[in-house]
Amino acid sequence: MDISTILGAIAAFGLMLMAMMSGGSILLFVDPPSLMIVAGGTVGSTLVHYPFKEFFRAIAVAKKTVFVKEQNPTAIITQLIEFANKARKEGILSLQGVMSQVDDPFFLKGLQMAVDGQEPEALREMLDREIEYIMERHESGAEIFTTMAAYAPAMGMIGTLIGLVQMLQNMSDPSSIGPAMAVALLTTFYGAVAANILFTPMSGKLKHRSAAEMLCKMLIAEGMSSILAGENPRVMEQRLHSFVPPAQRESNFKK
Repeated sequence: MDISTILGAIAAFGLMLMAMMSGGSILLFVDPPSLMIVAGGTVGSTLVHYPFKEFFRAIAVAKKTVFVKEQNPTAIITQLIEFANKARKEGILSLQGVMSQVDDPFFLKGLQMAVDGQEPEALREMLDREIEYIMERHESGAEIFTTMAAYAPAMGMIGTLIGLVQMLQNMSDPSSIGPAMAVALLTTFYGAVAANILFTPMSGKLKHRSAAEMLCKMLIAEGMSSILAGENPRVMEQRLHSFVPPAQRESNFKK
């Protein structure tokens, strides 16, 4: 579970609610017509923009903003060096016995390909292709939330225009001015909140998650290719360390 996402959401919504309540009842900011305009308009426009499959897949991906199991690049490098030493001493087929130590399906695929006798170039090409497809799927999920962040304020402006039209058409009836003005103002408010506190931060977090995951997968692809090529583990470690910041570089060899 990502604590920063939870704390950020609590801080953003909590402080906003406190400010709203300090001036009166929270119910002043609840207006069903405004909610319908913004929520319905944003979802409807997004469905026009994307097919059903992509839209609902993005909703499923949204849980990664909170629930995610982060991989440690340093731990992956250590594991790759361990496997490289084992393969160098006992042969590539010895990696069959270490598969139970790996949970990542991508890592398991690389190990299985190595054990099956794939050439280093073929293994690297296949793993790189899979990384590209994963990146495309991740970018698609994040892009949908970026799109929703653009539509939500637009729907708020449309709601504002609807409210203004209703208000101007009923200026002779003072009792109708208040509800129409509420629609005019609150739709803009709802659109701004949805875009800047929900959709844009979610898109940013998904992009960050994708970049971290791609780094780990590139480490695995580079490491498995080096292992299959029989590269010296020390040289392999130096190459893998180039993927991570200096502060995270821990040598597995005693000096």
